[in-house]
Amino acid sequence: MRMQKEMIDAFHLGHRDFIRNLEDSLDILHHDIDESREVDTICTGAWCKAIENSIDELANMVYSISEPRWVAKKDSEEIRRLRTGIHDLYTRYRSLRDDAVH
Repeated sequence: MRMQKEMIDAFHLGHRDFIRNLEDSLDILHHDIDESREVDTICTGAWCKAIENSIDELANMVYSISEPRWVAKKDSEEIRRLRTGIHDLYTRYRSLRDDAVH
């Protein structure tokens, strides 16, 4: 029984670290997109493609997280918040890209 508890605790720690790292990645992309609004020429084809690929990769990671039935409500809410953050990030990126094209 003790081993099972230790295993669950280790999973919780790993899960929370993973979620925190995804949040940090989202924050970095938000910062990059906000920063690029200040420089009109930054949204070149290569830069835009790299940002879009990063958002796609994060979205795949976030949406592939399966929530175990024993996960805490707080952890479940963080995953939901990450999914909403991906949508917001993509909307900001699209707005920036569309402004650069026009």
